[in-house]
Amino acid sequence: MEQDIIFYTNPYSRGGIVHWMLEELGMPYQIEYLEYGKSMKAPEYLAINPMGKVPAIKHGEVVMTEAAAICAYLADAFPEAHLAPALSERGDYYRWLFFVAGPLEASFGLRTCGIEMTPEQQMQLGCGRPEQVLDVLADAVRGRQYIAGERFSAADVYVGSHIGWGMQFGTIDKRPEFVTYWQGLEQRPAHRRSMEQIEAAMARFPFPGT
Repeated sequence: MEQDIIFYTNPYSRGGIVHWMLEELGMPYQIEYLEYGKSMKAPEYLAINPMGKVPAIKHGEVVMTEAAAICAYLADAFPEAHLAPALSERGDYYRWLFFVAGPLEASFGLRTCGIEMTPEQQMQLGCGRPEQVLDVLADAVRGRQYIAGERFSAADVYVGSHIGWGMQFGTIDKRPEFVTYWQGLEQRPAHRRSMEQIEAAMARFPFPGT
């Protein structure tokens, strides 16, 4: 699949996950930076993502939104990058990629909004308490270099990004399991390249709300 990749993002967004993933691919891509409340809500971009949010990509005629889905799609679209396990070995890959996209994102989003779930609400929502989510995730990375087997994968991009950002901003405890896992990922050349580009873009775009 040799079509151009167009990457829609903002430097203060979850687009950083996809940015890292694109650098791991080693394929050319075009970046379109969008501003919150302006170009992100313009009709041209709403035709790409009606939710008016980033990240999103366009790969030929394929449009993808949602960071976890984009990572999984790119890993399959470019198998030569070896960023997804063989189909018969994808149990942990899918499990932890979508565990973080689902229960972790939901439970921490509720907490950020000041909502502490009652036991009844936990049953209704199914995402669990943040402490429970972190206990499960800590068990998953304990003693492992990679989350889904013996090789680095797109799941490490997604899970690692959340753990790294969470520890940086204080939403995730710096448990030894998380620190060790993240230290094995953050110095990857592709991650460093994406961070350099993000930091350069931050100098061009104001922080949202300022």
